[in-house]
Amino acid sequence: MSGRMAGVWHSVFTAHPARTVVMAFAGVVLAGAVLLALPLSAQGSQGTDVITSLFTATSAVCVTGLAVVDTGTYWSGFGQGVILALIQVGGFGIMTMASVLALLISGKLRLRMQLTAQAETKSLGIGDVRRVLLGVAGSTLIVELAVGMILALRLRFAYGNSVGDALYLGLFHAVSAFNNAGFGLHADSLTRYAQDPWVTLPVAAAVILGGIGFPVLLELLRHRNRRRTTGRRYWSLHTKLTLVTTAVLLLVGTVLTCLLEWSNPGTLGPFDWPQKILNGFFHSAMTRTAGFNALDIGALHASTLLLTCMLMFIGGGSAGTAGGIKVTTFAVLAAAILAEVRGEPHSAVMGRTLGPHVLRQALTVALLGVGLVMSATLALLTLSREPFEAVLFEVVSAFGTVGLSTGITADLPDAGRLILTLLMFVGRLGPITLVSALALRERTRRYQLPEERPVIG
Repeated sequence: MSGRMAGVWHSVFTAHPARTVVMAFAGVVLAGAVLLALPLSAQGSQGTDVITSLFTATSAVCVTGLAVVDTGTYWSGFGQGVILALIQVGGFGIMTMASVLALLISGKLRLRMQLTAQAETKSLGIGDVRRVLLGVAGSTLIVELAVGMILALRLRFAYGNSVGDALYLGLFHAVSAFNNAGFGLHADSLTRYAQDPWVTLPVAAAVILGGIGFPVLLELLRHRNRRRTTGRRYWSLHTKLTLVTTAVLLLVGTVLTCLLEWSNPGTLGPFDWPQKILNGFFHSAMTRTAGFNALDIGALHASTLLLTCMLMFIGGGSAGTAGGIKVTTFAVLAAAILAEVRGEPHSAVMGRTLGPHVLRQALTVALLGVGLVMSATLALLTLSREPFEAVLFEVVSAFGTVGLSTGITADLPDAGRLILTLLMFVGRLGPITLVSALALRERTRRYQLPEERPVIG
């Protein structure tokens, strides 16, 4: 009987690669919540309640950055270390990390582990899983160490931090930035460095690199080496879409943020024009699911909050540390709209035709995302008395695993915090699970139903 139950448990929770990824993330969240609930995780040896520890662990593993207590003052060194480890594991990917450890220890992977790692990293096939895993590990280590060292040197020589504090602050913020987590050790996030490009630009660079996704990073590195020998550049459609859409959204976000906040005394108003552009760009980059802020989010105009919500909902690249519906989903939907406006029978982008199944998957991800955001917003408006724009902002930030906040998260009731906790988890893993499930459920129908066109619009 025990063997049969074990078989049922195995088939339910590990038969599907994406399901395995979800269960692995859930397990790490629960383990992190238990560690954060220990008295030694908080300063003053006080215990942490279950909701706070679960919320913080979920926010760290799902690389969101929303917090109900101040990271730098509430948590002890041990607690901060747990949060940093959860950020690294969550951003890197639980199954990716397990696969890398298996490669380092035994030099080989089982088929099931290759399938789960392929689902999490969006590898093109089983044959390139090993290369992708090692590439992900290498790029993560290089970027985090480089950015951490730049920040540490700046904090040491420009702000007078001790060597130990500078190294710790630099590494913590570098890991948090590359993993798009947004956790910081200052109560005001990075607002004290708003006029310092030697802090904000390295953080923004780490956020952008982590947000475009590991497949794009690895393809850029691979084809850079290939171009040295062939003199030609070959990029996949996914890489082109990700890079172009990311660049356009960064530019649009920077321009509109500057225009909307140029004279706002609570945000860009006191700065000179180079600093306004710098902070406009930094804010635009952080909406790619990073969570750091150099501007006071609570002082933004309502129009800027709406713009930020739109950018947060779109998010970053697939199979990276970013959240949202992803830039490729947005680009595919934009291509479909453009084709329909032009009266063209097929959607095409960059010289390639998009298959119907790609359009259906993009539409499904986007509409389900809208449904989740609207449902959670309605629930929080019912549970709290916070204004609509602040609640919507918080919900989109949780769904997009961004971490930017207007400051109302700590004031929400426990039920509201649990809603955001679930939303962060779904926002981090929902697109992975959904798209993988849709791909595996594809089947060919052997007959065609009669066609009829309902009235649209």
